[in-house]
Amino acid sequence: MTDLRRVACTVVAALGVCLVAVLHGQQTEPKKPSLSLKATPPVGFTPLRVVVAVDVKDGSDDYADFYCAGVEWDWGDGTISENSSDCDPYQAGKSTIRRRFSADHIYRQQGQFKVTFKLKQKTKQVAAVSTNVQVRGGVGDGFGR
Repeated sequence: MTDLRRVACTVVAALGVCLVAVLHGQQTEPKKPSLSLKATPPVGFTPLRVVVAVDVKDGSDDYADFYCAGVEWDWGDGTISENSSDCDPYQAGKSTIRRRFSADHIYRQQGQFKVTFKLKQKTKQVAAVSTNVQVRGGVGDGFGR
């Protein structure tokens, strides 16, 4: 062990941890990104067009499970939208994950709807996030007359 590694390990050992793997040049596991979902507007009247956006925050830019993942939007009203991409094979340290997804949907019935976004690798769900949309009856529904 070199003097620098010995000193670093001694200092860190005082905290109860030794970073030998990092000091020997081994890479750490990629950090899983998190998802945030925003619906605009979150409340409105029928027919309501909602635009949703998902941001992939933090984590590794080359996180393998998120690379070229399929997308599923469950709109909470019995409608599901799916799409996938044709991508080059994954390469650690080179492939880059997508950081933003968006879609829109029109609600024609009133109610409280849970919108769920899922990232999938084949049939396996690798991440998901949800939000609620409140749709109130509009003029065409006999309300407001």
